[in-house]
Amino acid sequence: MSQLFYLKECSSTNDEISKFLLYENSDFIGLHTFNQTKGRGQYGNVWTQTAGKNLAYTLAVNTQNILCSDFIFNYYTAMIIRDFLAKLSESEVKIKWPNDIILKGKKIVGILIEKKKINQNNYFIIGAGINILQDKFDEISNAGSLLTQTGIPFDLEEVSLNLHEYVSEKLKNIPSDQEILDGFNANLFRKDQISVFEIEKERQNGIIRNADEKGELWIELEDGMHSFYHKEVKLLY
Repeated sequence: MSQLFYLKECSSTNDEISKFLLYENSDFIGLHTFNQTKGRGQYGNVWTQTAGKNLAYTLAVNTQNILCSDFIFNYYTAMIIRDFLAKLSESEVKIKWPNDIILKGKKIVGILIEKKKINQNNYFIIGAGINILQDKFDEISNAGSLLTQTGIPFDLEEVSLNLHEYVSEKLKNIPSDQEILDGFNANLFRKDQISVFEIEKERQNGIIRNADEKGELWIELEDGMHSFYHKEVKLLY
């Protein structure tokens, strides 16, 4: 059964979610707050949020019914959140590989997916930090919010409830690996466009061609096609 819990404040919804997985058959249990004090991003990065302006959301999904690989699951999760925000904002929304969400050139969502064993069950712990009402960011930041990118002051609680319902339902009916790959690549940020990348501390021009089922990104550089894992390449935008 799907449930969504709320905390007025917490350090990290990904860390706190285990307290809400009380039953053996717990599945699609969500937790959200509008004041997360120690959010974490991918690979140890810090996800900083302004209290009362943004959403920190975590969903715990029992892995026993998830048949796709971890990489494909990560792609599909990013696709679901992208689709939700595209419908919500009525705007073009893209996925910056591997799973940041970009609205009109600005990052509005960071996603962190972890695997944890809790009460003898294995879970995917899906964490998403969504900038909703924040209107000021560092001048050199690539970050934005739903408000800065659309001008619409969305209701935090309404977005939270609708997101939880949407993500939970989509994860109950996962399409084929090929459908997920095709959908992910169809919405890939900067795909087939000349972009600047930082590779081994050097800047190079290249063109993103596709992401594959092994979690790698294929980029056409001046000397041919190359594949990269996360953190081996940085897209500058």
